[in-house]
Amino acid sequence: MTFRFALLSILGLLGLGSHGEARPLPTVRGVDLKRYSGKWFEIARLPNAFQKQNERAIAEYLPSVDGSMVVRNTGISDDGKTRIAIGRATVVPGSDGSRLRVKFSGLASLVPVSKDGNYWIIALDADYRSAMVGTPDRKFLWILSRDPVLDPPTLEEYVAKARLLGFSTEALKWDLGNR
Repeated sequence: MTFRFALLSILGLLGLGSHGEARPLPTVRGVDLKRYSGKWFEIARLPNAFQKQNERAIAEYLPSVDGSMVVRNTGISDDGKTRIAIGRATVVPGSDGSRLRVKFSGLASLVPVSKDGNYWIIALDADYRSAMVGTPDRKFLWILSRDPVLDPPTLEEYVAKARLLGFSTEALKWDLGNR
């Protein structure tokens, strides 16, 4: 058992946030967006209305000269068909890169985005090889990896952390290569 997992387990046993109140969602300290940029494979996610059930996703983050990032999400269905969504991510002031406001084009541009952001990086390994992203209302969660398959210990650690933070991990939709 890793130290982080043990610490998370102890916090869970203490009942932090177990009284039905939405407690603040902690994010990682500081994200180097140049290191974060590039391709990420979706390992698992909570179901949502904008991603089709049978799709696996690949997200690409490309830095812009103005400090924002271009976001390119590709959904790949079982039959190989792809859907692409393009957006822009901007850093929430004071978050040191750990909270982003992501806004997509097309009809998705009509959806309001909180000033506090809708893309909170809540776990990120030191080598920027895996990450977990969620929203403070705990309705959205993604586990991401630079590789199509994430090693089981890291995956288990992320799921345990998400559960302790109040996400419905039993509802996670898995990429078939990871479960």
